[in-house]
Amino acid sequence: MNVSPFPTTKFEHWAAIIDRLVYGMARHWLAMFNVLVGIFVALPVSAPILMHLGATTPGRLIYLAYMPVCHQLPERSFFLFGEKPAYNITELEAHGMSPGLSTWQRRFFRGNEVTGYKIAFCERDTAIYSSIMLAGIAYGLLRRRVRIRPLPLKWYMLFLAPMGLDGLTQVIGLRESNWWLRLITGALFGIATVWLAYPIIDDSMKEIAQEISERLMQEALSGQGSQTQSLGEW
Repeated sequence: MNVSPFPTTKFEHWAAIIDRLVYGMARHWLAMFNVLVGIFVALPVSAPILMHLGATTPGRLIYLAYMPVCHQLPERSFFLFGEKPAYNITELEAHGMSPGLSTWQRRFFRGNEVTGYKIAFCERDTAIYSSIMLAGIAYGLLRRRVRIRPLPLKWYMLFLAPMGLDGLTQVIGLRESNWWLRLITGALFGIATVWLAYPIIDDSMKEIAQEISERLMQEALSGQGSQTQSLGEW
């Protein structure tokens, strides 16, 4: 006779707990996404605030933590608490950055009392992730009122093209971009990404929640039936 290594009742108990957790995540995935993206955006903005307030150790830790995500070049980043919100290399060298630094070395210039301190995201990444956060909030407000269909892939590529063109022509040296172009192209990409992905994720999560809801309902009815039968036999 085959004997299960786990008691059936205990297995069913833990399976029900997992089902409820997955059900909750499926129901509230958008809120969780928006909170996580909000934290992801808030930390780079908090880095210059911390530096300005003299809390340099946590500020530097945030810069280091976000280096794998973004190049953090100061000439392509927004600054807070300084004379200007953005600077070119010549202006940065005139205000405290050592002249002749390599691309890698410039990443470590975080600012000073004159320039202010840079956000731990470059201008384009600031636009991308901020627009994802704002578009996610807007999606949450609108989806209960209107049916939002996924952005067709061909239109998504059209939204992506300005950022690709701006970045490519800059990388190969044909021209130098500026902060407002990075801001606009990054925002278009972020909005389009939410418009493409979130309706698809939403439909999938609704299906998962519906399946789990039906299964839990069947298990509840089955449990009530078994209990009634046991009482009748007693």
